[in-house]
This record gives sequence, C-alpha cells and structure tokens, in this order.
Amino acid sequence: MLQIKLSNLPIDVIQKDIKHIHLSVYPPIGRVRISAPLRMDLETIRVFALSKLNWIKKQQQKLLDQERETPREYVTQESHYYLGKRYLMKVIEHNAAPRVVLKHSAIELYIRPDISREKKRAVLDEWYRQKLKEIVPEYIAYWKEKMKLEGIEYAIKKMKTKWGTCNREAKRIWLNLELAKKPKECIEYIIVHEMVHLLERHHNERFIAYVDKYLPKWRFYKEGLNKRPLGHE
Repeated sequence: MLQIKLSNLPIDVIQKDIKHIHLSVYPPIGRVRISAPLRMDLETIRVFALSKLNWIKKQQQKLLDQERETPREYVTQESHYYLGKRYLMKVIEHNAAPRVVLKHSAIELYIRPDISREKKRAVLDEWYRQKLKEIVPEYIAYWKEKMKLEGIEYAIKKMKTKWGTCNREAKRIWLNLELAKKPKECIEYIIVHEMVHLLERHHNERFIAYVDKYLPKWRFYKEGLNKRPLGHE
C-alpha cells in the first residue's frame, strides 16, 4: 500500500480498477484512506487530498470527540447496553455453566467463582452473538426478497473500524458484534447498507439511490448510530 503525507498527516493510497477517486476517514482515530483509479498519478492524488484537508480534519475531530465507554470490569452495578437500552449488570456466582439472563433493567451474569474478567467478557460477548443471530436472519430474509437477491450468508465478528463489510464474491455480509448494543433500526440500517453492496460495489450515486429507495430514513439511523457511545477499544 502506498502512503502520502500532508502536514504530517499520513494517508493510505490504494489504486485499483475504479473510475472515480474515493476518500474515507475511519474510526476510531480517523485513519485516512484514498481509493484511486489505476491511471491516476500520485501528484494528482496529493492535490485531491490537499483540497479535502479541512474536511478530513473535521471528520477526525468528530471521531475523537465521540463519546466512548470506559473499560468494562464486568462487575455488579456496571452499565451495559443491549439493543440501545442501558442495563445494570448483576454478577451472580454459581457452580454451573456460565449464562446470561436479561431481566427488566438488569443483565444477570451467572459465572463460577474467581472467574477472570476476560472470561466474563467472553461469556457476555457470546450472549451478544447469540442474540444477534436471533435478530439478523429475519432482516436478511425480508431484504433479500425486496432486493431480489439469492443465497445471502452472514457472519458476526468484532471489528474496530467498521459496522459491517460485504464480500460480493461469496455473497456474505459481516456484522460487527458491537451492533448488539445498538437499537434494532441501526442494525437493520447496517444490514441494508451491506446488502446493497451486492447490487452496487461502490459508494456512488447508484448506491445512494438504492439505499434511499429501500430505507428512506437511513441518514437518520446513521446519525443516531454514530452519536451513540463507542466501545472503549
């Protein structure tokens, strides 16, 4: 991967078989990447980046200013989120397999005595994963029919810089495990966004037209998602 620098700002440059140049600023710290056509020389790319420097810095500042959760300790009375709602954790020690129970305003974490923080986190993460697996298939089935797509697969994993990704060749979308903490409409927005990539690879006017068609309020959902606290990682 090539890299250019503007005022000590590193910018990753990827040249590939595309028609237009694309600029992205990624969370959590504002990494900058430019995707440019193969035919475009580095000086032209540098001039383009320079013209967008103020915008880049504004986007980076937004990311740095975004609220973040403090590191989780997985102890009683600690706040945790599920589907956009805040719950207080209640840690209950027992001599049986670990499990998580959702009760009104509490997330009950049943674990063996003297279990490590990392193990507690793994138990809760697995619970989040299973909950997403209960939610996601229904959305995929609905939008697959709307978009006239076939054979769509999905998988869930932890991602530090994206809410989701799409593998067009495998017809598979990947979803960030952190989405389990966000409202359902935000989960649906990310699913629609990634599935539209099966119709249009790039974030161009055609892509935006598809998302506008299928989910007219997507900008509202995106804004709401980006305003919510990020994981401390």
